Amino acid sequence: MLDQTLITKQTGAAGINVGKVFVVEKLNLVREMYFSILMDRKTSGPVIVASPAGGTAIEDVAAATPELIFKQPVNIMTGPTDAELEGLAKNLGFDNDKIPAAKEIMLNLYTMFRETDATMVEINPLAETAGGDVFACDAKINFDDNAEFRRKDIHAQRDTSQEDPREVAAAEFDLNYIGLDGEIGCLVNGAGLAMATMDIIQLNGGSPANFLDVGGGATANQVQKAFEILDADPKVKCCLVNIFGGIMKCDTIANGIVQAAKNIGLKKPVIIRLEGTNVEIAKKVIDDAGISDVLINAADLDDAAIKACEVAYGK
Repeated sequence: MLDQTLITKQTGAAGINVGKVFVVEKLNLVREMYFSILMDRKTSGPVIVASPAGGTAIEDVAAATPELIFKQPVNIMTGPTDAELEGLAKNLGFDNDKIPAAKEIMLNLYTMFRETDATMVEINPLAETAGGDVFACDAKINFDDNAEFRRKDIHAQRDTSQEDPREVAAAEFDLNYIGLDGEIGCLVNGAGLAMATMDIIQLNGGSPANFLDVGGGATANQVQKAFEILDADPKVKCCLVNIFGGIMKCDTIANGIVQAAKNIGLKKPVIIRLEGTNVEIAKKVIDDAGISDVLINAADLDDAAIKACEVAYGK
């Protein structure tokens, strides 16, 4: 298994390299259940989701037999009550003599959820063995990035080899990056503007290669790193820069773009739409850079999207 490529629904078609193999005890399971704790916007706190039908995708269970899904909102200040845990244990189908063990493991999981600043703990399956023991046999746990400063021991275990290397590189420079499958790279300041940029690319028949938000206070070095990531992506045929200058002045972005283009020898065309503070100065910086075959000014966002699709697809 080591050094092979694992392909599942979660990995996508490209798969992920197997770098570690965990060896665990084989258990004789007689029942498999589902148990999870996650944050719920509706109740503004944790909610426990449980089902006696575990060992399979919970989405399939919810679609086929929704009556087997049980939800229990939890008071985040006090945690689950004994009565709530007992009700969950009964809904999961535990016999009366097994309920204390089930309640104990559920309470332990909730304690871990709180004490590690987790945003989700998913046990699938939560299982009962032939000997009557209850085990968490498989787990997926998400931790709150905002709590890293007080959970350094947990976040130090992060295995970046299992992540998209583009996203890892972006995170080192405080860039918000999510890789997608298209051909038009996006560099934008502000999450809302980034979403709008991806939408308008698609409306013009194109496909975005990424979500990349440089934020409101990006430096020239951050902009250069963003272009390095986009330029290294073999699927990217051109880049669309969409910047609204407020806190981030347009001329700062323009200087960063020019610096990046020259420092990394950028060859892929970059269509640039700038608006806001110092926009005229910024456009002059782009025009005076002397690399008009690479850096292309756009009049507005529509014009930028059209030009990007023309470059990427010949439209």
